[in-house]
Amino acid sequence: MRAFLDQLRREVDGDVLDDPASRALYSADASNYRHVPRVVVRPRTTDAVVAAVGLAARHRVPITSRGAGTSVAGNACGTGLVIDFSRYLTAFEIAGDRAFAQPGAVLDRINAQAGAYLFGPDPSTHSRCTIGGMIGNNACGAHSVRWGKTSENVANLHVLTADGRTFDTTSPPALELPGFDPAWFPRLTRRVSGYALDAPTLTQQLVGTEGTCVVLLGAELKLVRRPERRVLVVLGFPDTYAAADHAPGIEGALAVEGVDEALVRAVRTRPDLPEGRSWLFVEVEDNPERVAKITKSSMIVHDPAQQRALWRIREDGAGLATRMPDGGEAWSGWEDAAVPPERLGAYLREFDELLAGHGRRGITYGHYGEGCLHVRIDFDLAHGYREFLQDAADLVVRHGGSLSGEHGDGQARSELLSRMYPPAAIEAFGRFKHAFDPGNLLNPGRIVEPRKLDDDLRILVAPPRIPTRAEFASDTRRCVGVGKCLNTKGGVMCPSYRVTREEKHSTRGRARLLFEMLAGDVIPGGWRSREVAEALDLCLGCKGCKRDCPVDVDMASYKAEFLHEHYKRRLRPRSHYAMGWLPTWLRYGLVTGFTARFGRLAGLTPERELPTPVTPLLRRLRPLGEGDPVLLFPDTFTNHFEPGIGIDAANVLAHLGNRVELPARTICCGLTWHSTGQLPRARRVVERTARALHPWTSRGVPVIGLEPSCTAFLKAEAPKLSGEPAVRALADATRTFAEHVAPRLPELGGAREAVVQTHCHQYAELGFQADRAALASAGIAPEVVEGCCGLAGNFGFERGHYDVSIACAEQDLLPALHRHEDALVIADGFSCRTQIRHTTDRDPMHLATVLAGLLV
Repeated sequence: MRAFLDQLRREVDGDVLDDPASRALYSADASNYRHVPRVVVRPRTTDAVVAAVGLAARHRVPITSRGAGTSVAGNACGTGLVIDFSRYLTAFEIAGDRAFAQPGAVLDRINAQAGAYLFGPDPSTHSRCTIGGMIGNNACGAHSVRWGKTSENVANLHVLTADGRTFDTTSPPALELPGFDPAWFPRLTRRVSGYALDAPTLTQQLVGTEGTCVVLLGAELKLVRRPERRVLVVLGFPDTYAAADHAPGIEGALAVEGVDEALVRAVRTRPDLPEGRSWLFVEVEDNPERVAKITKSSMIVHDPAQQRALWRIREDGAGLATRMPDGGEAWSGWEDAAVPPERLGAYLREFDELLAGHGRRGITYGHYGEGCLHVRIDFDLAHGYREFLQDAADLVVRHGGSLSGEHGDGQARSELLSRMYPPAAIEAFGRFKHAFDPGNLLNPGRIVEPRKLDDDLRILVAPPRIPTRAEFASDTRRCVGVGKCLNTKGGVMCPSYRVTREEKHSTRGRARLLFEMLAGDVIPGGWRSREVAEALDLCLGCKGCKRDCPVDVDMASYKAEFLHEHYKRRLRPRSHYAMGWLPTWLRYGLVTGFTARFGRLAGLTPERELPTPVTPLLRRLRPLGEGDPVLLFPDTFTNHFEPGIGIDAANVLAHLGNRVELPARTICCGLTWHSTGQLPRARRVVERTARALHPWTSRGVPVIGLEPSCTAFLKAEAPKLSGEPAVRALADATRTFAEHVAPRLPELGGAREAVVQTHCHQYAELGFQADRAALASAGIAPEVVEGCCGLAGNFGFERGHYDVSIACAEQDLLPALHRHEDALVIADGFSCRTQIRHTTDRDPMHLATVLAGLLV
């Protein structure tokens, strides 16, 4: 093997990765399976792919092709060579109604540049899925009702065999391919299980072979004309069976998707939907007659933003459904069976009976217009998993269906193909693969000569061996690999990944490394792991993942716990003492400014200088106003650096009829200790603060937070850190400034544009609705920046983080400021304001200051 690795490094133009972290990162896809690869190659050219495959074939090393790694059946993880096409082979060209794409090209990027056209298949992972992965799995998506599967939208494939042959599928070499009997294949459009021997062209036959026959080098895609305008019609039904029964009768739609109430309940903010417990999302072109034909107990949505919000529920289903209503875990495995659409209602009724008979529960949703049902099930993967899948396979076959309707067979279903196909078909599949891959080197164990469906289950083959809290072990497997953190546009998650594009800096990558750290057989060192520490070093602690990740992975909290264990009874980085203990230094006047010399001693980056502390707010402000009391929380940053914001807030609150009170002494929420992993100290600080404020919180007096990170910490993290009743009372009493003032504000008139940088912790924990209402009352039209500012508390001040911090700001914040040079700049977060002042000549304001200028 050493000779193989040495040759790869000499002969392959690309990254050759065999370190423990890389092997751990690629050990799983979005399935239940785990296969630790021997080496990962990220080729820069197609010639490099040819070279890597040739060397693997010479050394008899199995080869797995991988795109975004979002396969739910175990199609994209293997024990030999994993070729990751998504890093460099991402180029494509558009020529009219054709696109020519490398395997790693991302679907959304193609469609964004396709003008009047688009590539019709659109799986829910469209923001990050690659063309190679779509071709491997014969992806479909919501709009296959209109535009069909990937196999029907590909004109030509440029492929490589394990023995080094390259050819186009429109002009292949002589091949000895098996015949077939049409009777082998069930009649339905969503059949992607097995090999499509009955497809009319070799191109279509090779689409959906899951990398088991050829390695894809490029593809010519057929594009379809983009509808000018779309309307989303939402139909409500009393139950999911009624929705499934109704779906086949809808004609002329672009999409007919089923969503169950359990999925809607999992959404952070429940949308307004028609009455019912199950819904059909029916998308049509904007044609009044067509819309009129399908309306029934419906809601008609014309606004594109509202349509996107509703579609997000459906698209995030693979993640949302991984947690049952009671918090229990749910798993893929029987993910996407399909039956003829007219049989869906009957199949679904029997499927629910099957679930109940096995003592299992599942959250169902899917492509009802084509009879394809998605489900996550609360499997006990150690007991009864095989028996359920066998019974489920028999059920779908009885209904004339396919084990898989779009995600392929992988390891989850290949063993079950003999229950769907007769022996002659299974034999023909073997001969088809042999014609291209006689050595069985390409993704072995899938479709032909399958691995057992209950082997290699990751939570069974890699159970925690490192002592930890049970909740933390569960948290590390919360990530199911759907890869929404690989998005580079929209939301906040994950800022550092958007800069580096390295898997280890994605939320998924970090979660996988933590999982493997606890397993202990690939990542050495346990809590002292250098690999995990390195990956978490560029985690900004922004909490964007807690909001954007469909399974609520909270990497900031995991990082805090890791740092706590990593540095237990050890010296910490100097910046942890400087920034983590900053409230203490400021309280006792030990910091009068971060000079260059102090920055060097404290482990801070020399490119930044923290603003000089001034006379604290608590020395400047006394209780004022009359009316209902409120307590203004004097957080460290407002108190010591920008007390004017506190004075503005107090004046606004008093103007709106409140008596504004303050604590008698300096207090702190404990955030800076928590974010640096000093958890015992953070707990003691927040408990002391909660006790000091209990005279107010015990009376129900609202506690008004001005710094979003501190406010979010008090509401969300503090109760997890301490079980003291006073801490819970403080969390319940805490409000954002906007939450308190928005309902009390008069209409202030005027009209002014503003760029608003929402603090990431507010985005994740608190929401922006109250702020939007307050701005509307003030006559301010905001452009709200979703992306992270990049400073993120202590992150942007620590040595080695400066370049990433600035690059994060350049993603969304700085372009927005450049677009609106004359607009107000509003940023409630101290970090956000500091970053804006550091990178521009703009003067950002807190909402309290804006309102004070209009009211007082």
